[in-house]
Amino acid sequence: MTQGICWLDGQIQSLSEARIPVLDHGLLYGDGIFEGVRFYHGKAFLLAEHLRRLYDSARAIYLNIPWKEQELTGIVEQLIAAFPLADGYLRIVITRGEGALGIDPGSCHRPRLLIIADRLQMIPDNIRQRGADLIIAATRRLPPDGLDPRVKSLNYLNHILARMEANYAGVHEAVLLNGRGQVTEGTADNLFIVKNAVLLTPPVTDGALAGVTRQLILELARGLKMESHEQTLTSYDLYTADECFLTGTGAELIPVYSIDGRRLAECPGPVFSQLAAAFERHIDNTCGKQS
Repeated sequence: MTQGICWLDGQIQSLSEARIPVLDHGLLYGDGIFEGVRFYHGKAFLLAEHLRRLYDSARAIYLNIPWKEQELTGIVEQLIAAFPLADGYLRIVITRGEGALGIDPGSCHRPRLLIIADRLQMIPDNIRQRGADLIIAATRRLPPDGLDPRVKSLNYLNHILARMEANYAGVHEAVLLNGRGQVTEGTADNLFIVKNAVLLTPPVTDGALAGVTRQLILELARGLKMESHEQTLTSYDLYTADECFLTGTGAELIPVYSIDGRRLAECPGPVFSQLAAAFERHIDNTCGKQS
């Protein structure tokens, strides 16, 4: 079993050795941001897009990142080179840093950066081929007037509670609705449906994360001349969809077999299959598949 490694406080170390102080506000209060990045063939995939969102999240929560994008890119490349496998997953985390007890961040004088390199498999291969079973969770997505969903923060408790609902129901993932009963996203992925050969995904204004993989899928769909729209969806739209699938850096692309016990018409469907093939080609073209 390959052991993960971590860049922390200027050095690479094993995950079993990595430590942060107990007074780090990222640990105490979830005060921080993160990005997940896949790497293939020894190269980070869509790193610039992920770093752009990282800096946007930082600005949104008044977090000054002292590392320039070029520095973070260099650290990422160094960590990938030290990882024993050519393919893997990175978790880039920036916390407010160490400070005094209490939520006031005024005592946190320097953010802390840690980057983990490890393997990540969100769903078994046989389920990925067959399709995942989903439920619609009772837990609702945090409203944008409380915490904008475009901020990829360390506050994931409501997603964790929704995922626990999925675990208790014996399914693979849960869909979160917003306070108006509209579809937002999964616990760790964006959601697409296909209806009458039209590709649909909820807009970020309804509570979906502005996913990097989500955006790529929309771009690939346009390249394939598929009709696609960002559109408000409800549970009815999920139940009656021809196809449904999940996207995300960790998830990659996962077809959906059923939602609340209702089997989808096609899984994996023709639209998903075309997009999955285009996604793989894009990875190979971007990261340079090795012969």
